[in-house]
Amino acid sequence: MTPRQTLGILHPGSMGAAVAGCAAANGHRVLWSPAGRSPATEARAQQHGLEAAPLEQLLVDADVLLSLCPPAAAVGVADQVAEIGYAGVFVDANAISPASVGRISAALPASAVLVDAAVVGSPPVGGKTPTLYLAGPAAATELVELLFAGTAVRTHLLGVEPGQASALKLAYSSFQKASRVLAALAIGLAHEHGVDQELAAIAGRRSGSYLAETEYIPKTAARAWRWGPELEEAAAMLADAGLPPDMLTAAAATLARWDDAKDAAQLSVAEALARLSTP
Repeated sequence: MTPRQTLGILHPGSMGAAVAGCAAANGHRVLWSPAGRSPATEARAQQHGLEAAPLEQLLVDADVLLSLCPPAAAVGVADQVAEIGYAGVFVDANAISPASVGRISAALPASAVLVDAAVVGSPPVGGKTPTLYLAGPAAATELVELLFAGTAVRTHLLGVEPGQASALKLAYSSFQKASRVLAALAIGLAHEHGVDQELAAIAGRRSGSYLAETEYIPKTAARAWRWGPELEEAAAMLADAGLPPDMLTAAAATLARWDDAKDAAQLSVAEALARLSTP
């Protein structure tokens, strides 16, 4: 029987709450800190069986700490943990560059063990099974694997070098997310000239083209506030590798036009395109 562990989640958004909920359903204690969080966050935490606790107590009790937040907040969250103090396994599962992982590693206290992680896939609800990629010391990654053994969250070990999981995530998402932005631009341009239906017909003759999935444009707009900073991280990684970051920098700037559509649930394709065309 797997020993019961305590997992602390910082902070339970739609992905973080569902991932942490899998550990809770697996018999582990899962803590979250409600200070400063929204009613929507509290509702998600309750839905997934998470236990509320003050942040200071959470950091004392947690064997494993999972940071899964918008990428722009990742370093700040690690700084907050470092300021209070933590002795356990710190799992950074944010969509950030290896350089940002390095800054987090430098900020954490010596008592903490860093595991670089990345979630690829949709939140583990409704039969969906994302993969949690891990890179870090063997004893620490094994502890994380035990949390999710047999759950909808699959784990995959990449190696012991922090930065590998983050590099994989951004290599994947730089295409996945930027291609959706390009599709929205192409459809918007075609719409402006009255040929959007013809463009959709052309795309429909190809297998799996985002140009044929116009319903994804409002979803992209609603997530732009998170995706933009992620693409900026990926652009920095490209620059570090001597590759041109311009497309991802431009894609992030394009996403910023949708910042006011944060988490919009009922946005139509036409409304999303209208917001995209207005600076």
